[in-house]
Amino acid sequence: MKAIRFERFGGPEVLQLVEVPVPEPTGAQVRVAVRVAGVNPADWKRREGAFGPLEFPAGTGFEIAGVVDAAGPEARWRVGDEVIGWALDNAGYAEYTLATQLAPKPATLSFPDAVAVPVAANTASGGLAALKVTAGDTVLVNGASGAVGAMAVQLARAAGAQVIGTASARNQEIVRELGASATTYGEGVVERVRALAPAGVDAIFDCAGHGFLDAAIELRGGVERIVTIADGAAAEKGVPFYSRAGGPALDIVERVARLVAEGEFRLPGPARTYPLAEAAAAQAQSRDGHGLGKIVLMVG
Repeated sequence: MKAIRFERFGGPEVLQLVEVPVPEPTGAQVRVAVRVAGVNPADWKRREGAFGPLEFPAGTGFEIAGVVDAAGPEARWRVGDEVIGWALDNAGYAEYTLATQLAPKPATLSFPDAVAVPVAANTASGGLAALKVTAGDTVLVNGASGAVGAMAVQLARAAGAQVIGTASARNQEIVRELGASATTYGEGVVERVRALAPAGVDAIFDCAGHGFLDAAIELRGGVERIVTIADGAAAEKGVPFYSRAGGPALDIVERVARLVAEGEFRLPGPARTYPLAEAAAAQAQSRDGHGLGKIVLMVG
């Protein structure tokens, strides 16, 4: 089968399309015939060595949507089930991969749209839980037009919170369509947010970074109920950098996928697609950080 592997840390050019054996599931594992693989910042950060040593050659990619192709004797899935979730061993950029942490893909949701759900929904729900967001709160989401930010806006709204979302000037209407009061980030954001929430904001979820934490701390009057998933300076400022401990919240992933399929939730933009062989270009675009819509590899 075809898969993407790399044999040293480096830029996108280290990614290679190679032939490797088709994996065989054991125990509770299933083999998924990958239709689409999601491209996430963690993919290129791992390729660059940010997460420490690896055994080479190494696979890449962990977010997948596809069809169960074979199942171990203890698996809960059947051959033919359409699924979304996490590939084992960062081996998602491949025609086939093994998995255990999966949720059902709604039949009416396309594979490119479905693969946009797992990581974004899992991260957004976990960040909101860490902030203890409840009905009646006013929540500020920095980077509300991005994948995680858009999910955070909609999940917070579903929990009964009022939401203010920051985004670039060209993405203000998208933020409003997600259900948030929109404003731009950058210089003057503190004053703009205060104008939208004269009584203050109760919690702040930073999904974009770009030096936003100083403004967040000023708006909150301290570091309480602020989390970031994007600012490497969080620790020195006393702000938690959110990363979900343990396995993913598959119940949330299943719920959000269903809401997207039903039109109750929306994705911030259509998928930006690449063939598997162009994984390097896809990761380069992910690292660039511009544009709306999930970056995905079309595999099967």
